[in-house]
Amino acid sequence: MRIEEGIKLGFKDVLIRPKRSVLKSRSEVNLIRSFNFRYSKYIWSGIPLIASNMDTIGTFSIAKVLSNFHVLTAIHKHYELTCWKNFISTASKNLLNYIMVSTGISDIDYEKLKKIFSLSSSLNYICIDVANGYSERFLDFVKRVRNDFPEKIICAGNVVTGEMVEELILSGADIVKVGIGSGSVCTTRSKTGVGYPQLSAVIECADAAHGLNGQIISDGGCINSGDIAKAFGAAADFVMLGGIFSGHNECEGVIVKKDNKKFMLFYGMSSHYAMKLHIGKIESYKTDEGKVVQVLLKGTVKNTIMDILGGLRSSCTYVGARNIKELTKRTTFIRVLEQENKIFNLQ
Repeated sequence: MRIEEGIKLGFKDVLIRPKRSVLKSRSEVNLIRSFNFRYSKYIWSGIPLIASNMDTIGTFSIAKVLSNFHVLTAIHKHYELTCWKNFISTASKNLLNYIMVSTGISDIDYEKLKKIFSLSSSLNYICIDVANGYSERFLDFVKRVRNDFPEKIICAGNVVTGEMVEELILSGADIVKVGIGSGSVCTTRSKTGVGYPQLSAVIECADAAHGLNGQIISDGGCINSGDIAKAFGAAADFVMLGGIFSGHNECEGVIVKKDNKKFMLFYGMSSHYAMKLHIGKIESYKTDEGKVVQVLLKGTVKNTIMDILGGLRSSCTYVGARNIKELTKRTTFIRVLEQENKIFNLQ
């Protein structure tokens, strides 16, 4: 046992200090980024936001809307192959450019992954997704996928420390997903005592990844566009969003009525609800590590993504960044004890 004395920070612990800017308008900010990858020869361009591969968020309907804004969707791994066939048969090449195919690490998952990629050569992203990316089995799976899909962009996670980021990149990942316990419906930290404040995890993991010509995704902890700006400021290459995209028309959650209002169920993928839904039971050796909440229906996701992009452009303008990559270079964080004046939230 040992104790690390250094302070670790989350998004709530900091603000971005404004800086002198020559930008005349938010319209001058370009949020499109182009990426080269360590292994894949494919060059991807778009806005580096990703709808999470949770089963109510990473849907084909969400992808159809977000692709119009050049934003990625990590399609959840529970769609049947027939659903993929129907989707790909009508999808444009442009839409498929913003699709990530999620997979677990079982043999069944792998066979399904190969069948999905046999449907279209326009699919480029593989997202290997587990709650705990610190196992040898996980590393071996990443190596296996890299060997069989040498030209594809491979994302793997989740981890929160630099040394494991390096292990995953050296094993074949182009991008590493960073975040444990930071999600809005995740209870891992309270159930296990394990986790890492997200801002510090992003800073440390980005440094490790960039040293090997890799990238990272900040996954979890963003409750508004300001937090997304902080993640990019901390050198995240991509930011994955779950809770922000919950409760929209394009999601696929169960809708319930309460006090003449409509709500959608939103839950962690390690929750009792999700495990019962997709596996049929919770194994005797497991505990649930997620909660179920009711989210007031928000309408179309188009309005939310437009609001997020507007917030990001405004963030860039405050520090004089013409694009997201410059935002990283022009960010200075200041530690704070409060974020905003919430007096009217108390009524």
